[in-house]
Amino acid sequence: MSLGFQEVTGIAGGFETVSMMGRTDTGILREVLDKHGMAWEEDLVRRFKQSYFRILAEELGRSRDGQKICPGVVPLLSGLEKRDDVLLGLLTGNWMKSSSIKLRHFSLDRFFPIGVFADDSAKREDLVPIMLERMQKKRGITVPAKDVFVIGDTPLDVQCGKPHGVKTMAVATGIHSLEELKQAEPDHLFENFLDQGAFFSAIGIAGP
Repeated sequence: MSLGFQEVTGIAGGFETVSMMGRTDTGILREVLDKHGMAWEEDLVRRFKQSYFRILAEELGRSRDGQKICPGVVPLLSGLEKRDDVLLGLLTGNWMKSSSIKLRHFSLDRFFPIGVFADDSAKREDLVPIMLERMQKKRGITVPAKDVFVIGDTPLDVQCGKPHGVKTMAVATGIHSLEELKQAEPDHLFENFLDQGAFFSAIGIAGP
């Protein structure tokens, strides 16, 4: 994002000191523009996105240490995908395009038939109600909030679910420690998703 911003505006390091984890891309960009005394102009945002999406795909194509799927994720998603009593959805602060670039790179896009993105709202807390509505349309039935689990690796992921009556699950595979995530008071807390039995127990259904 910083490289894309520099390409479009000429400002280097534009995203330095800006907190990004768990936030929406729209909210992050608004803060960066404000930081540099720039207005939100649709043409500028369009050009930034084009640059960012291109650079993101290029950077993902460069092999580097740490570029891998978190432990247990693929087996868990594969198991959940096969169930009739589970509907997987992607709730992310990324824009739809950048999210798609990232997921496709790791061959994870096939697991998520529905999603909500920063394109839908700059406010993370708005995304859960949008997801509930899209789940209802996908299944043709109302999905009770109590049967929905918001899963993430930041305190903001936990916070976005709490006002809406859904269950929250935090996993310490990102930059936040178990203790930091615990302070956000999720309903469930995991170090990783290697133990599928524990995950299925947490969501209240029989495991594989």
